Amino acid sequence: MQSFSIRDLRERSGELSREVEAGKLSVVTRHGHPLFVTVPFSEELLSYGVHITLATQLFKEGNLSIGKAAKLAGMPLAEFTEHVSDQNIPIVDFDAEEFDQEMAYLNS
Repeated sequence: MQSFSIRDLRERSGELSREVEAGKLSVVTRHGHPLFVTVPFSEELLSYGVHITLATQLFKEGNLSIGKAAKLAGMPLAEFTEHVSDQNIPIVDFDAEEFDQEMAYLNS
């Protein structure tokens, strides 16, 4: 997620537009404090609303845990887990080494 200051909006508005068009969230700050978040206008936004869309995107980008994302979405954890699975977003994102460690633990 990119961060833009209020001042950046004048000088980097094209970059902010490209981030949104690419489906990415950005945060706009004033004096280093978050002021607002850009949320791409999409079918998902229309279908699910801003809370679920924002939570889904923040989870997908790795900015929120699944528990915090479910809370932001206003959904029980199981329901949010099912929602992101329906969106083809992996619930667990292990690299090869982490996967091997988990498998070794499960097989012990």
